Amino acid sequence: MDDAHIQRMLQTAVQERRAGRIEAAVGLFRDVLAKAGEHPMALNALGLHALTLNRFEEAIALFDRAIKADPAAPELWMNLARARREQGDDGGEEAALNGALAIDQRHFMALVRMAELLERRGDETGAADHWSGVLAMAPSIDERSPALEAMFDHARSYVLSQREAFGSTIDRGLADARDAIAAADRRRVDACIDHALGRRAIYANTCAGMHFPFLPAEEFFLREHFPWLAEIEAKTDVIRAELEAILAGDAAAVRPYVAMPPGTPQNKWSVLDHSLAWGALHLWKDGRRDDAACARAPQTAAAVEALPLSDLPQRTPTVFFSLLQPGAHLPAHTGVSNVRAIIHLPLIVPPGCSFRVGGETREWRVGEAWAFDDTIDHEAWNRSDQLRAILIFDVWNPYITPTERDLLRRFYAVAAGTDGAMSPALGVSD
Repeated sequence: MDDAHIQRMLQTAVQERRAGRIEAAVGLFRDVLAKAGEHPMALNALGLHALTLNRFEEAIALFDRAIKADPAAPELWMNLARARREQGDDGGEEAALNGALAIDQRHFMALVRMAELLERRGDETGAADHWSGVLAMAPSIDERSPALEAMFDHARSYVLSQREAFGSTIDRGLADARDAIAAADRRRVDACIDHALGRRAIYANTCAGMHFPFLPAEEFFLREHFPWLAEIEAKTDVIRAELEAILAGDAAAVRPYVAMPPGTPQNKWSVLDHSLAWGALHLWKDGRRDDAACARAPQTAAAVEALPLSDLPQRTPTVFFSLLQPGAHLPAHTGVSNVRAIIHLPLIVPPGCSFRVGGETREWRVGEAWAFDDTIDHEAWNRSDQLRAILIFDVWNPYITPTERDLLRRFYAVAAGTDGAMSPALGVSD
């Protein structure tokens, strides 16, 4: 019998089945086997019919024959897995699902059924691994039924639960060792383990301007790199008093930090464009001292000038009072260059003000300065109903050597004297 005739018989059988004439369809599928031998489509159809009648052994035998006729068809393996599952044969179902996955490791329903099987059997690690595979494929699935969404919700919940349980086991196992080590000495290992456990991301430098290679991408720098921090912290009250006097006498001195040129396309900063929700009063900007502004805050200017500021010609330092109004949020962003470290000296901090750099979030505390790398993704919140104010300035990245600093100064000095294109300004951000 030629292939064309066989195909017509199969099409007729499918039509009969769709019309509800099941016995006629079954008869035609059997005729195909009798006339064409082990045809996988006919065997599969008869296996599915046996499943509807709960004749599991018959269905399994038919699916086995179909797979022998076409071993590269994953759907035949999936039907065999279904028959084994309905029969209550976990081992047989697992073997069939592995058959499908051996053909296509990203077979969505094979991953789902394997995750369900391993979960039923109490293999928590295996189930979580396969549910993770299911979740990895979720973004590629556009049309989602309520049942599919419920399955994704279950997958997320299961993976999170297992991850938390595993993390708790790790925490208990490491507790004694961690307690014996100072927090500063274990912070990198803590970040490494938290990343491995899915608790945090690891962030790299993203520089809009000069990117100095081979530096550690530290979120918050250790205080030991800046032995003078205590000196500036001791002047917190004086600096805050000067800022409060300026705000009381000349609030117009504060300017919007974000001021984009007309015609700038909508972006994450548009809500803050020309808005005093985030205001700034600059004492230095792009390496230029504002004498009038410094005259309003002379003790602040003197205190800052005594520090080892970054000093790149026509680029740094930048020193300013940063004012964040109630309810303001600075969206996640990165700075211009990692040659600097950014210093925050909190002056006015109501409850509810926080700052995230990479995977670590901190609360500002009045008079407690910190240093961070602003080329690592960071954002800020003022969730209070009061003003938040800090003094911000930039110093050298502590990992850049004096020799390297000299060469960078020379580079910018030469660049400033040419007609060639200059790299972007090394401004600082909140």
